Amino acid sequence: MSILAKIAEIENEMARTQKNKATAHHLGLLKARLAKLRRELITPKGGGGGAAGEGFDVAKTGDARIGFVGFPSVGKSTLLSNLAGVYSEVAAYEFTTLTTVPGVVRYKGAKIQLLDLPGIIEGAKDGKGRGRQVIAVARTCNLILIVLDVLKPLGHKKLIEHELEGFGIRLNKEPPNIGFKKKDKGGINFTATCAQTELDGDTVKSILAEYKIHNADVTLRSDVTADDLIDVVEGNRVYIPCIYVLNKIDQISIEELDIIYKVPHCVPISAHHRWNFDDLLEKIWDYLRLVRIYTKPKGQLPDYTSPVVLPDEKTAVEDFCLKIHKNLIKEFKYALVWGSSVKHNPQKVGKDHVMEDEDVIQLVKK
Repeated sequence: MSILAKIAEIENEMARTQKNKATAHHLGLLKARLAKLRRELITPKGGGGGAAGEGFDVAKTGDARIGFVGFPSVGKSTLLSNLAGVYSEVAAYEFTTLTTVPGVVRYKGAKIQLLDLPGIIEGAKDGKGRGRQVIAVARTCNLILIVLDVLKPLGHKKLIEHELEGFGIRLNKEPPNIGFKKKDKGGINFTATCAQTELDGDTVKSILAEYKIHNADVTLRSDVTADDLIDVVEGNRVYIPCIYVLNKIDQISIEELDIIYKVPHCVPISAHHRWNFDDLLEKIWDYLRLVRIYTKPKGQLPDYTSPVVLPDEKTAVEDFCLKIHKNLIKEFKYALVWGSSVKHNPQKVGKDHVMEDEDVIQLVKK
């Protein structure tokens, strides 16, 4: 029986099973089996997957990478070429983009790489089309733009989310608040620091048993689901922010547009007419959570034209030094910082000082 057939069988059984307290245990087991099969699909056994990314591996450049995902002919290529001025082949027939087309947009001093990922079709996560390679590239993005045709039903949104979820991509979610540590002995030590609506000790044990884990410490720090626990055990999930770009708004009424604006994480645009691009770029900036640091050579004015751009979880002075050159930290003595992260301007700081957006820094070497 093929992996796809096994997956279909488990999905059918899950669809037939009523969801209640009595079946939670059984459903948890099925979900764990499904996750293991999906992992086998992504990384086939034997490790001979060398050809998986042919024509798709694009070198990461710039300060952030955005992937455009969507069904064929929703306007991804038009959006990319109008945003970045890159010529991505645009045609009125489906599937014109067959390899990943990179482009770059400069915004607020940051260099942002845009990738037009070929149309993801249903079943991409099962290896249909060239979906597997496309989604492998999507996993390396800092932000995903799901481009949807505003005239097509919202069912497309659900289908794409389902495809990405099946590949371990979690959209607009935080990692589950679960402590998980394997041990050599001592059995399963289960603690929950708050009330659980779905998981109990037995379900946790049976999910771990499916992974042949019989000794581990598990701490549930928030009300979590079986899916959350499986994500933590699998350990290969990526949590990526996502914006839904609803294209072709030039073909709908103002009343319909008002309704669309209420959809969370969503920006309506017309790629063809370049409508609402400012709003889109502003939202992209918010979701990328980038921090700009300006440099100031000794005795000169700060350079406000080309900031050093860092992700917001890595903004210590040490991160700044490593971004410029790995040897810089060896010669580092202290830094002078101006801006909202310090009490005095300038303030003398060490390598652990965490900077904020639009701070100015001057390095002093040994």
